Amino acid sequence: MKKIRRVYSAPHGHWVGDGFPVRSLFTYDRMGAETISPFLMLDHAGPFSFKPAKRPRGVGQHPHRGFETVTLVYEGELEHRDSTGSGGRIGEGDVQWMTAGAGIIHEEFHSQAFTEQGGRLEMVQLWVNLPARDKDAPAAYQTLLDADIPSVALGGEAGHARVVAGRYLGHEGPASTFTPINLWDVRMAAGRHATLSVPEGHTTLLVVLEGTVQVNGETVVRDEAVVSFERRGEMLSLEANNDAKLLLLSGEPIDEPVVGHGPFVMNSVEETHQAFADFQLGKYGALNG
Repeated sequence: MKKIRRVYSAPHGHWVGDGFPVRSLFTYDRMGAETISPFLMLDHAGPFSFKPAKRPRGVGQHPHRGFETVTLVYEGELEHRDSTGSGGRIGEGDVQWMTAGAGIIHEEFHSQAFTEQGGRLEMVQLWVNLPARDKDAPAAYQTLLDADIPSVALGGEAGHARVVAGRYLGHEGPASTFTPINLWDVRMAAGRHATLSVPEGHTTLLVVLEGTVQVNGETVVRDEAVVSFERRGEMLSLEANNDAKLLLLSGEPIDEPVVGHGPFVMNSVEETHQAFADFQLGKYGALNG
């Protein structure tokens, strides 16, 4: 059984742009980059009800470099555009996986239909680090639709896990990753028990978005908390006290320095300065229109 290292409670919320009321459930500066590698940050946006509007709410043009962003929508609908010419709309159950790599400029807004109708929005955005050898990879974008993400029963009518990245019980997620990563969107039914297995040596984080779960028969974890596990061991035991919505993250650690400054995550201060200079020089491209 993987031993629990620490449980982190959620900090106070804040707004990102005018469209995303978020809580940063974990960050590399708060928890220690070496502890959560290859993961960097996870924001939980909502759930929040928006009234109908004429102008889409969201976040305007901004750059990223040196990592990937993964956005999973639970409710609502988003539209994305970036400087590679990619873009698209994602709704309930869909995921967008954006590789900033050598540099990208993008924007994220509520979709036009969601803006006009209003409704509840809930999503998470995860930042995944890239190793030094891939920080200059070409910027790219993956749209992962709900219909293409395998849903696997946990057994014993405990619930199911949607495999966005990595493998679970022989089912492989559609996301292409630079280093070995598992990202499972897990739902558990009240009163049910499940045992999950992750690779030995992986960093493992359990994010409790909704509900109450007893972990390894000893620790009760509630809404918007994160459980960090020791890297030794493979199994973790979960019992849902009520219906629960979870994310299970595991990944091979990247044993390299992490130096971040705003939207840039590199391996040294000098590299973050260069990332900013390249942005100012227009090397990340531009959005059309």
